[in-house]
Amino acid sequence: MMSEYSHQNLAGRHILLGVSGGIAAYKAAELVRGLKKGGAEVRVVMTRAASEFVTPMTLQALSGNPVRQALFDPAHEAAMGHIELARWAELVLVAPASAGFMARLAAGMADDLLATLCLATEAPIMLAPAMNRQMWQAQATQENAATLRRREVQLVGPAEGEQACGESGPGRMLEPLQLLDVCNTHFAAGPLAGVRLTVTAGPTREALDPVRYISNHSSGRMGFAIAAAAAAMGARVRLVVGPVSLPTPAGVERIDVESAEQMLKAVLADPGQIFIACAAVADYRPREVAEEKIKKQAPQLSVALQRTPDILATVAALENRPFTVGFAAETEQLERHARAKLEAKGLDMIAANWVGERAGDGGFNSENNALELYWPGGGESLPSGDKMTLARTLMRRVVERYKKTNGADKSHAED
Repeated sequence: MMSEYSHQNLAGRHILLGVSGGIAAYKAAELVRGLKKGGAEVRVVMTRAASEFVTPMTLQALSGNPVRQALFDPAHEAAMGHIELARWAELVLVAPASAGFMARLAAGMADDLLATLCLATEAPIMLAPAMNRQMWQAQATQENAATLRRREVQLVGPAEGEQACGESGPGRMLEPLQLLDVCNTHFAAGPLAGVRLTVTAGPTREALDPVRYISNHSSGRMGFAIAAAAAAMGARVRLVVGPVSLPTPAGVERIDVESAEQMLKAVLADPGQIFIACAAVADYRPREVAEEKIKKQAPQLSVALQRTPDILATVAALENRPFTVGFAAETEQLERHARAKLEAKGLDMIAANWVGERAGDGGFNSENNALELYWPGGGESLPSGDKMTLARTLMRRVVERYKKTNGADKSHAED
């Protein structure tokens, strides 16, 4: 019977449970029940062999979600369902992880849905090995385990004890309650555990009339990557986003807005303990918005513009302001303009990047970017790379500066 021990860090987390073939698969039912009881959202993927030990219907009833088994499933793969699942997960837990599954994963094989997901996800992967003691101690298995650990796959267990074959030794899967404890600790152990973080992303649109608007080329990719990286560090992330069509990162609360005014209002509702202003907010808006569509009649049209609210400066000027990080997209004199913005707005850090011809393969509407970080008295260059990798490095620097600014022993997590 499941303990009443509280696994509060599981609440709202997206956990993908993989079940491979082995007698310990029957424990997956109790594990799903425990994860759901802790408040987690659970989706289950089974290998074909796993269904010989526990039925998909059982795990579907307990998880409240359809159980996926087939890589080539027309009902899901028409929309690249395996990629959607890989992005949805905040943690991939494979329990039990058979010797065969570990071997395929170590070899980088994508011959079934579960192995494919593990290769496609950016989420941490945790394996709970379960097999006969001789299989666990075999040189091939130990070499596969070592390979997986080098790739930062976490192996939890196995435990020692009696096995279904009648032998005794290492190879038993950890009990469901033990795995729940491990998952709970995983989500509590991040460097931003419990910290509230708000990030803005994407463009804003400032209406000219019911049809037209002023905007910019921002795709939102950098802000979404930052939100995902912060959530992986344990932060409670609010993503305030202008009009983009990107999928919401796992574990992130998304607030969609259109204009700079709407974005400011959403940010001020809870700027968090860390605020990262990554959105490309329009600097100006039409002074008057036409109630009807402006007709193409005159050979020229003049539109009077006025400044939009400065979201970053407003947050930085709050009485109990958060640790505040700005962004600067520049076409010339990048460091000069970025440091001037850092000082003028009283920011803790600013991330600057080139746009236009100097951006190379980075900047707006690109999968890649490069950043120059500046803070009072220092700075660092982050070389060009994909935006997700760049976001993880940026967030590590934010954590370092945040902790230094607020004192090494001062906690900003909620009580």
